[in-house]
Amino acid sequence: MRLELDTKNYIRLIREYVLSQYRKMFREPNGILKYPFIVPGSCYSNDLWDWDSWLTNIALRQLDGIEEIEKYEKGCILNFLEHTDENGKMPILISPQHCGFDFVKKEETNVHKPVLAQHALFVCEQSGDFGWLSEHFDRLERYLSFYFESCLHESGLFFWLDDCAIGVDNDPCTYYRPNKSSASIFLNCLMYKEFLAMEKLSAKYSLSDRAAYYREAAQALKDAIQKECWDERDGFFYSVDINLLPIDKTAVLHSGSPRHWNCLLQRIGVWSGFLALWAGVATEEQAKRIVTEHYLNPETFFAPYGVRTLSKMEKMYKVETSCNPSCWLGPVWGISNYTVFEGLAVYGYEREARELAEKTIRLFGRDIQKCGEMHEYYDPETGEGISNQGFQNWNFLVLNMIGWLNKKEETKWD
Repeated sequence: MRLELDTKNYIRLIREYVLSQYRKMFREPNGILKYPFIVPGSCYSNDLWDWDSWLTNIALRQLDGIEEIEKYEKGCILNFLEHTDENGKMPILISPQHCGFDFVKKEETNVHKPVLAQHALFVCEQSGDFGWLSEHFDRLERYLSFYFESCLHESGLFFWLDDCAIGVDNDPCTYYRPNKSSASIFLNCLMYKEFLAMEKLSAKYSLSDRAAYYREAAQALKDAIQKECWDERDGFFYSVDINLLPIDKTAVLHSGSPRHWNCLLQRIGVWSGFLALWAGVATEEQAKRIVTEHYLNPETFFAPYGVRTLSKMEKMYKVETSCNPSCWLGPVWGISNYTVFEGLAVYGYEREARELAEKTIRLFGRDIQKCGEMHEYYDPETGEGISNQGFQNWNFLVLNMIGWLNKKEETKWD
């Protein structure tokens, strides 16, 4: 199957746009940021963000001949490690003038999402250089130890400390819920991949005991996700509620049959359930149900321009412009389209992956054609940009989709 002519034209337009814009995302050392770094673009023009810098880095590595990228990608990781305290707390955000969220006056709030080892491994593999990271490996472990000590539930799942900067801002499974109550499928899929990355890094540094430790941690987490987050009734992976009262063994009330469950499924259709495919957590049979019953359902997630971030059947579904939080209650985002695409491709659903890639190319191509830029998120039905014109960041992962399509073509076109 060959690409349609309009898709080819949008691809050329996207590539031209990225090539003309990507250097705007590079920053030199500034203030407390001692190393060069990568920013998301637009209104986030001077800030280093956790998963944003990782995903933008992956996208920019699709471009040939960016010789200077190595110092910026390494700098992202080194800046975060530089600002990790003795307890392993690593900030989500670093600005030239401050570290983290000064306005959040709480002792316990969320830390850097579990993607730094994945980012570090990616940079090492792309550059062919593992030496620069070796002296910082203990600090990388310290940051993960914070999660083990502060965010691990008895179920074996990890939970958010609060609803601050969770990445998927107003995911109803966490947003406005009590602190330490949400064992998010999003968070746990990221963590599973993080453990696998740590296993590889440990092996590179001949730390066989640490490699075994992270391999076992990954398997234990995968087992917990399967046990607690998979819903056989619905055929989907969900976040779970861990906000349950403790069992009082001395109390008479309820003593005849105390609860035998660690948590409760939050049967809310959120796009992050698809991350079980991206992470490789789902079985083949589970993947089949997820794709056929959920991904391809136009009444829930399947939209003309990609994946709705919240099922259209949820009462919370809403497509609107918002900031602090950004809206994840239905709009299409570049990152959700991309990760679902990756999951489809990994599990062999190539026709569906191709269709989603082409939808995303048309989405961004039309936006660039109309506005000269991309937006942060989009109307799933019309493809109109909703918020933050000029956003770049992980939208550039469309280059990875293009690269995948290119490999499927008999004749290369770019």
